[in-house]
Amino acid sequence: MATKTVTDDSFKTDVLESDKPVLVDFWADWCGPCKMIAPALEEISEELADQVTIAKMDIMENTGIPGEMGVQSIPLMVLFKDGKPVAQKLGAAPKSQLKGWLESEL
Repeated sequence: MATKTVTDDSFKTDVLESDKPVLVDFWADWCGPCKMIAPALEEISEELADQVTIAKMDIMENTGIPGEMGVQSIPLMVLFKDGKPVAQKLGAAPKSQLKGWLESEL
């Protein structure tokens, strides 16, 4: 399963009420590093599909949740477990690093 698009409206259902951990990638179309990590996140979402959902939230189209969370720099990945943010990673990184970080937090 590929990454899932999440909006301000669907955030509660898709992320906070999810029965498994959700990694939310806060990104924007103009963000070069965001585009660089997108393919890696797609691959990781397939490789770890049974353990975690990887979701993407465009901060230009959705300002509510990123505003509430104080998202100032992107790409920002926040891992939610049981409706709570438990870990975050700022900035682009190679796929191996992203996957290693995520696996260590799951």
